[in-house]
Amino acid sequence: MESRGSDMDCKEQQQKPLLHRERKDNIHPAPACCSARYCLALLSSFGFFVVYALRVNLSVAMVDMLNTTHQAQDNHSSSVCPAHPSPARPKHNHTASVYNWDSEMQGWILGSFFYGYILTQIPGGYLARRLRPKWLMGLGILGTVVFTLLTPYAADLGGSYLIAVRVLEGVGEGVTFPAMYSMWAVWAPPLERSRLLTISYIGAQIGTVVSLPLSGEICFYLDWTYIFYIFGVVGLFWFVLWAFLAFDSPNTHPWISEQERVYIMGSLKKELSPLGGHIPWQAIVTSRPLLAIVVAHFSYNWTFYTLLTLLPTYMNDILGFSIQQNGFLSALPYLGCALLAVLSGQLADYLRETCCCPTVTVRKSFSLVGMIGPAVFLVAAGYTGCNYTLALTFLTISSSLGGVSASGFNINHLDIAPSYAGILLGITNTFATIPGMVGPVIARSLTVNNTIEEWQTVFYIAAAINIFGTIFYSIFGRGNVQAWAVSYTPQD
Repeated sequence: MESRGSDMDCKEQQQKPLLHRERKDNIHPAPACCSARYCLALLSSFGFFVVYALRVNLSVAMVDMLNTTHQAQDNHSSSVCPAHPSPARPKHNHTASVYNWDSEMQGWILGSFFYGYILTQIPGGYLARRLRPKWLMGLGILGTVVFTLLTPYAADLGGSYLIAVRVLEGVGEGVTFPAMYSMWAVWAPPLERSRLLTISYIGAQIGTVVSLPLSGEICFYLDWTYIFYIFGVVGLFWFVLWAFLAFDSPNTHPWISEQERVYIMGSLKKELSPLGGHIPWQAIVTSRPLLAIVVAHFSYNWTFYTLLTLLPTYMNDILGFSIQQNGFLSALPYLGCALLAVLSGQLADYLRETCCCPTVTVRKSFSLVGMIGPAVFLVAAGYTGCNYTLALTFLTISSSLGGVSASGFNINHLDIAPSYAGILLGITNTFATIPGMVGPVIARSLTVNNTIEEWQTVFYIAAAINIFGTIFYSIFGRGNVQAWAVSYTPQD
């Protein structure tokens, strides 16, 4: 039976994408310009900009939140390579409070976000299917914004209060990706998924690109508290736009054209199962295609979170760069990632629609490039010594190539089970959050002496995990809608 099922999968994967078959039913693509679906992509991209800006800004603010006298006792006060001073700038008087948190407390504060984030991944996917995903997404980010605005007050109360606030921020952000996947399940035509989702999620990379250098400038010219106030206000502005301009489905959108509504709903009618029905939990948790995405997502995020949380440390402690003096250099890898994510989305949909390339081939090929490429250049960066230009180049290429995977395993949830995409994303993102919790801790435990050789070990581990995830996904990944995701009748 297993062999027969595998043969059927292979035959299905060689078929033309669903939309090609449905065009025989007089379903014609609707223009992209000024369309409701691309408006949703831009609006959700702005939302993920807010999400990641609020996530990473504490890493920069932490530098100014610490008592400089207390910081001077840190063993890592100087870099391995000669420092690269920036042009002198006038000093400004800062009135914000500073704190005497030791390195252990700093670690708990910086990592506390992920402990809340991991809690709401699977519940977020379940609630997005049962409730209105628009408001789950909106209220999740609004909650994060509110706690961001309270961050300076929590810090004044004590480190434990700040940890609690960061955990609650993570709880709010945890529902955002599952909720958005549930919305795309009913908004994204099959042959436009790569383009729409990469536009949507590029906001996360842009949020990192903007937040890192801008937070440094805010710290310098104002003080660290304004980082949370300014980005918090931006988040409130997004919520107003989202409340009035986003809608759960094409059928509930008051301004969508009839051509676009028919195009979207017609192209998805054979892929979606009725909402509110029985959720096939057993089939979901035993699905090998889903397990393949879990392993790939976990593996990719190990490298991603290693760079996200430790790249500023590596640039400062090894290469002699200060993130606040060279914020753009710290953000450069994420800019490259954002650009390649969008380009890869265009190419992936072109290959599927114009070249009739099987979905599974596209997903596996883009995952291969987006995971093996970063592994190779990450290891190479560890052997550049104090050649900071070459090191930064390799780190930028490594992170940029990771953007290609956005059109690989990352979208595959919608390919294999669009009706349950939010739940599937919640499951995979739960496991993919673990690297953010343990990866940096393991990396710092391996770099106690802060030598280049120790950092090489960190990069080797990340690369090995990436390669393993690529191989596993290449073997077990699938590109067709699974039988249990289309119709399911519970057994007596």
